[in-house]
Order: sequence, then structure tokens, then C-alpha cells
Amino acid sequence: MGSCKDPKPNCGFVEGPIIVGAGPSGLAVAACLSNHGVPSLILEKSNCIASLWQQKTYERLKLHLPKQFCQLPLMGFPEDFPKYPTKYQFISYMESYASHFSIKPRFNQAVQNAAFDSASRLWRVQTQDFEYISRWLIVATGENAEPVIPDIHGIDKFKGRILHTSLYKSGADFRNQRVLVIGCGNSGMEVSLDLCRSYNAIPHMVVRNTVHVLPREMFGFSTFQIAMTLLKWIPVKLVDRILLLVASLTLGNTDQLGLRRPKTGPIELKAATGKTPVLDVGALSQIKSGKIKVVENVKEITINGAKFMNGQEKEFDSIIFATGYKSNVPTWLKGCDFFTKEGMPKTPCPSCWKGNDGLYTVGFGRKGLSGTAYDAVKIAKDIADHWKTSKDYKSSITSCDSHIILLK
Repeated sequence: MGSCKDPKPNCGFVEGPIIVGAGPSGLAVAACLSNHGVPSLILEKSNCIASLWQQKTYERLKLHLPKQFCQLPLMGFPEDFPKYPTKYQFISYMESYASHFSIKPRFNQAVQNAAFDSASRLWRVQTQDFEYISRWLIVATGENAEPVIPDIHGIDKFKGRILHTSLYKSGADFRNQRVLVIGCGNSGMEVSLDLCRSYNAIPHMVVRNTVHVLPREMFGFSTFQIAMTLLKWIPVKLVDRILLLVASLTLGNTDQLGLRRPKTGPIELKAATGKTPVLDVGALSQIKSGKIKVVENVKEITINGAKFMNGQEKEFDSIIFATGYKSNVPTWLKGCDFFTKEGMPKTPCPSCWKGNDGLYTVGFGRKGLSGTAYDAVKIAKDIADHWKTSKDYKSSITSCDSHIILLK
């Protein structure tokens, strides 16, 4: 990294923590720090807050859980918001949140390298045009930083359109088409529903693995809310049995639709692997009616379509990958063994929010926005406990090198 000896200052000491990422995780921890009187600086590679929500989500998206389980710390959703806010309402909430706590990220700052300098006991974070220095580094890029597109044989041969759901806005460009949707999670289900319900397309949804499908609500209450309530009183395996019994009664046997359930229950599986059950918002009825076709895994992409594992071959106009996202931490965080090669903390949750040498992570607990809020509160309190002793440290750093500017 740079030595900060350039005649024109190209590095700066950040008085509080450096936060990488201006999504919900970054905003939440910045607000909690501010509440303790601790300043911070957010570095964001895009030109806006919550870029995943603003730039890489489809139009029909709504929160899958009731709003009370998705609010960030210290400020709830407006009372007039519906139970399941739309993506635009959620973006509006986050913009109001940032304004309320006077959070002003530095946009268009893509972190290229971040490493702990053991000599100075400081974190040095390099973007494309500046180096930031701080005692603390908070990784807030989350589990969903980069799209995942599997390498399927023959994909370069296909003559139609190929895209990831991160680029899908609506089915308007796919009207009346035969579309292969690879992936059957919440995104795959909702994109398939959007295609057939609003644009008369014929989606063929690829089921690559087993999947739990649950009703979004049971007996008028959120399925998630019921599960969280039951978990306070009974073991997770029994909670899963109850959820699957109700799901069977309300949705029927999904195995008969080509949606085989895992042997492990939905809540236990989520805790162990992070794999989220599908909360049905209408796709299942379209599968039952035949408007959404369920197909086996793809063996090969052809010039006009795809060959499947069962030997069948079908033609398609377009292919949409609903194959999720991954962490990008290993591409920029260097010399640190806190993360796995997949970019997830090695430390089991709920303790995965804190590493060594002033390193913290928020939003990696595989517990959605409620997990983000938990991490943010913990991190802010931990840093605030050391904040007073750091002020003298800051003064000594800036006084010993005239080419380091103080960033507030």
C-alpha cells in the first residue's frame, strides 16, 4: 500500500472506523456508532446507498418478512407502510435512515486492498485513488456482494439472451417467450411468476437441488413470526415438524411437483447452511396449473436451448440465472485468516461479528436484516468502549507525518 509520502496528500487518517459498504449493514452500524458519539466513514463502490436494492433487484420485489423483522436499529418503518413493504418503500426507508443519522458515505470508492499494518497497528484501506487509515475496519459488504453464474457446458453457444436476476427488472423484454430460469429459490420463483402472470411467457424453472417451500403466512400470521415464537419454547426440530405439517396441509405434497424437500427441516437447514426456504407468494399455484414448468438440472446449453439430465432437450428464447450471490471479501481483504475462501467468517455465529486487531463484520450471520441489526448494535458498543482512549492515539499519528490528512 501507499506510504503517504507523496507531496500531495493521497491518504487520510479516519477518526473513527472505516466501514466498507453502504448497504443496510453499513448504514446500521454507522447509525449505532453515531448514537454512541463515535464518527465513522463509509466507503461505497457505487454511486448510491443500498446499491443492491436500487440497481440489482426486480420491480415486483417485496420484503419476504413483515417489516418489524426488517427494520434497522434505532428507527423503525413508517407506520403507514404495509406489512410487506415494496422495494421502493424499503429504499425510501433507507434513504430516510441515512438522512436522519447524517450518514454521508464516500461514493465511487471501490476498495481494492485492505490490510492490517502490524507495525503501526492500523488498518490501511486502498481505493482507486486514495488510502484511508484507521484503528478499526468494519466489513459491511455482506453475503450478497457479487452475482453467481455457474459454469455450464455450452453456455457460450446459446444464441439467445442470457442474464442474471441482478439485471432482471421485469418480464417486459420476455413477453411470449420460452424462458429457462435456472434456480428455484425465492428469486427464481418470483421471476417465473412475473414472467407467466404478467407477460404471457412460458418459464421453465430448473430445480438443481432440494428445496423447502413454505406458505408466506399461516393462520394469518407470518410463517417466520410463528417459527421465531415457537423457538422460544420448543426445540428447532419440533418447530420444523410443525411448519412442514402445516405446509403439507396448505400447499400439498411439493415432491409431486418436482420440488423435493431436504431431509433437514427448513429452520435447522437455514441455521446450518444459510439456505433460505422459499416463501410462496403465488408461484406454486402457477406450477400446479402448468403455467410454470418444473424441469430437471441442465446438462448442457445448446445453440437453441438446453439438454437436461433426464435426456430431454428443449428450445428457449432466453436464459435467466436465478443462482444467487456470493461474498467478495477475499478479493480485497488481504493477509487476514478471519474469513473462509468463500468470504464468510470462520467464527460461528452469533460471535462472527468480531475478529482480531479491530476487524469487525456486519451482515454475515445468515440471519437477514434482523441479524444485521444484532451485529450493528454489538459492534458499536464494543468500539465505543475503546473510543475515548483512541483520541490521543489519533493525535500522535497525524502529528508524526505531515502528509496524512485527518478525515472527519
